[in-house]
Amino acid sequence: MNALAPFEFDDKILQQGAEISRKLNQLRLEKFPPNAQKTLRRFPMAEVAHYLGVSPNNLKRLHLEGKGPEPSTGAGGRRFYTAEQMLELRQYLDKNGRSEVKKYVPHRKAGEKLQVIAVVNFKGGSGKTTTAAHLAQHLALTGHRVLAVDLDPQASLSALYGFQPELDKNPSLYDAIRYDDHRKSIRDVILPTNFPSLDVIPANLELQEYEYDTPLAMQNSAEGKRFFTRFGNALKEVDSSYDVVVVDCPPQLGYLTLTALIAATSVLITVHPQMLDLMSMSQFLLMLGNIAKTIKDAGAEVRMDWLRYLITRFEPTDMPQVEMLGLMQSMLAAEMLKAQMVKSTAISDAGLTKQTLYEVERANFTRETYDRAIECMDAVNFEVQGLIHQAWGRL
Repeated sequence: MNALAPFEFDDKILQQGAEISRKLNQLRLEKFPPNAQKTLRRFPMAEVAHYLGVSPNNLKRLHLEGKGPEPSTGAGGRRFYTAEQMLELRQYLDKNGRSEVKKYVPHRKAGEKLQVIAVVNFKGGSGKTTTAAHLAQHLALTGHRVLAVDLDPQASLSALYGFQPELDKNPSLYDAIRYDDHRKSIRDVILPTNFPSLDVIPANLELQEYEYDTPLAMQNSAEGKRFFTRFGNALKEVDSSYDVVVVDCPPQLGYLTLTALIAATSVLITVHPQMLDLMSMSQFLLMLGNIAKTIKDAGAEVRMDWLRYLITRFEPTDMPQVEMLGLMQSMLAAEMLKAQMVKSTAISDAGLTKQTLYEVERANFTRETYDRAIECMDAVNFEVQGLIHQAWGRL
């Protein structure tokens, strides 16, 4: 057996990182030609009716009467709408619907505050990014104006939304919360997505600089001592433009996560129902609670509208997971979402092409696999949507 030859570690990983980046970009170009920009599929009438909250027959009647946008027709006479047409339908129904309650356009009303949802977990692999990405898209499909913020320097949510940070060279939230004279307005770091009414602030490795800058700023300036206000203050610039902000926090309890939590109005904690994950979450909660008390003593507002735990990657046939779910429900029943995110190959298969369940074509999967996955995803997201509306005082 030949002896192992030592190598230069930095050169090796830089070379491998560059090769992986090149291949991923090649796949992106192949999937989203000609410029690697994501598009969005058309939505069948039944799915449109589902997200509008009306019956398919109601939409069919509107079309036959020549009202609302004109859908395209596919095989077998099936009618399809684009996401932009879904918004047009909302506007039409809001103005001409029979209901006296204007429910089709659920934008914030006067006195209803911007909802900022921090999706967090101390442990990687809990389904945090998958949850945040789908929640933001679902809220956009149901008529809300949404801003998704990727706060993880690894940029997984950004990748799922079609960005490749090391090649696209987009700014990140760091540019809007940094401490020097190069700070930008948050408006300058917001980008559109392929979903109407959904914008994103992508991430990049530069976000990690905030973790290094903040301790120095805390020593040298009053501004640094109140680092936890920076994200919330930045959001004030775009407060009137959005109804909901969904923040995908990094899987660590650093300054970025703390900044997001202090800006948040609510917290969604994702957890995989296994003993080690529950133990990790316990430590995360104890650490977070102690730090939050310290920050509160420094003048931070740490009141939330709601806190919920979401069970992710759940396998109902796995008895140890079922037992862990029961244990959590015995302790945290009031704070647990009733719906669980069931583990599904549909989610992982969609991710192979940097897509979500809301983007992929149903025909790419077996009917039962896709329907089961989207039913669970919608159940979770409609439940969260209900909490948002409840925080606004809507019944």
